[in-house]
Amino acid sequence: MKPQPPRPINLSALTGFNVREFGAKGDGVADDTAAFQAALDAAGSARGTVFVPDGVYLCGTIRMPPHTGLLGNPTWGYREGSGALLRLRDAAGPCLIDITGAVGATINGLSLDGRDLGSGVHGIHMAPNPDKKEEDTPHIERCHISHFSGDGIRLDPAWCFSVRSCEIIFNKGNALAIRGWDGFILDNWFSGNQGAGYTSLGPTASVTMTGNRIEWNAKGGIHVAGGGHYNITGNYIDRSGGPAIHLTTRDGGPCNCFTVTGNVIYRSGKPEWTTSDLDSAHVRLEGAHGLVFVGNSMCVGMDDGGGKSSPQYGIVLKDLRNAVIANNTLHIAALKALIHDLGGHGEGVIVKDNPGVLFRDEGKNIWASGQM
Repeated sequence: MKPQPPRPINLSALTGFNVREFGAKGDGVADDTAAFQAALDAAGSARGTVFVPDGVYLCGTIRMPPHTGLLGNPTWGYREGSGALLRLRDAAGPCLIDITGAVGATINGLSLDGRDLGSGVHGIHMAPNPDKKEEDTPHIERCHISHFSGDGIRLDPAWCFSVRSCEIIFNKGNALAIRGWDGFILDNWFSGNQGAGYTSLGPTASVTMTGNRIEWNAKGGIHVAGGGHYNITGNYIDRSGGPAIHLTTRDGGPCNCFTVTGNVIYRSGKPEWTTSDLDSAHVRLEGAHGLVFVGNSMCVGMDDGGGKSSPQYGIVLKDLRNAVIANNTLHIAALKALIHDLGGHGEGVIVKDNPGVLFRDEGKNIWASGQM
């Protein structure tokens, strides 16, 4: 008997709700907003997930009820979405997917396209919820989020969250902007955004950032103001328009208890995007208490096709307390100074064993020539 090819899994049968059965066309022309909202409302009554078959769905703002999911086929590529693609219909709403109050919401495998419409329109948005009684726990996974006039994802605030294996690219705001606590940010691309790759909007704490590629973001790589208890480990941060990592104060309060280790940082402070001398640095550590910055590698560079090398500084230090900056490698890491110490430190600051050399030939593209 001839072996039969495996049958594709009927995801809509597993999840119980298919957006096409609620009238969605997915042809890129019809307005599918009402169909999505009807499917999500039905799923909300059963704590279910809505399956989104491949197609282009033109939508305004859709709102997820608590304990619901949106599930698509994550066949997107680096520069464009594919599979289950939701395209912003107009700029009338604050976002494409609103998860405010949607405790336990999961968005998995969707492509979201903002079409650069409006001003400050976000891809996925969680706004303040005056009725909050428990952890928010949104899960955003395997999504492609691009071309929004605001942030790709804006969680403001969120309590317990995860963003995993997503591509957040070509947005006019930040890739990921957060005010919140207890989060995992793992295995993402934050690329080509006009804001930062990651930025804190207010108090943030207990955040793990691991294994992300953060590149070509005009306002910098990772920016945290006044946060606490972060683990920033094993990320690759490339061609930022400011520092790859910037820890600073918020309302006079320090960044408190940070471990930053094992990150590779390359050609930060892209000159065309940098507005101040100190932003031409791989790292700015200012007002950080209880900081471990160990085992990171930094290197100068220019655009792939040539141009100006950067940054001016490797590490900029100011107003630290109980901090260790040690055993980092600054090989060909800066044009002006490997470590620029502005002083003002409190007790217990150790800066030692950070070997490296300055880069002298600004006309040489060391990445293209292989002379790393």
